[in-house]
Amino acid sequence: MHWLIAIIINLALLTVPATEPTKTAQAWDAKSITWQKTDADGSKWAVLEGRTDVPGEAFTYAAFVPAGFHDFHSHGSDARVAVVQGVLKVSFGETLDLAHLKSYPVGSFLYVPAGVKHTMAADEDTIIIGTAIGPWHTEHPEGHHH
Repeated sequence: MHWLIAIIINLALLTVPATEPTKTAQAWDAKSITWQKTDADGSKWAVLEGRTDVPGEAFTYAAFVPAGFHDFHSHGSDARVAVVQGVLKVSFGETLDLAHLKSYPVGSFLYVPAGVKHTMAADEDTIIIGTAIGPWHTEHPEGHHH
């Protein structure tokens, strides 16, 4: 009888969900970001909170877009982006389009659905902070990356 009680207790303990790590409040601005990746073109990337590789998990990221940079790409999931420094320039379409860029200054908020191709550029050093759902990946059609 004791073995039956021990089995029931063990099964009950196995079905108890693991506790999530304790989350703490955080805040960022253009000066407090710790950059984790810097590319040769001067662009930078940081995951501020969460994980980009976990399906269905939300995460927050920052990107530094240096003056003179432009890039044509799309993302595997929706992106919600706030401009926190500089002016982000964006045009939407199936090809690289530097002629129709629209300017989004500090305080602007953009929603870019998954799979929507867009050109992103900056004439001055620009920082964006965004949120998305993993898994995250960026696709560069036809090798358009500058």
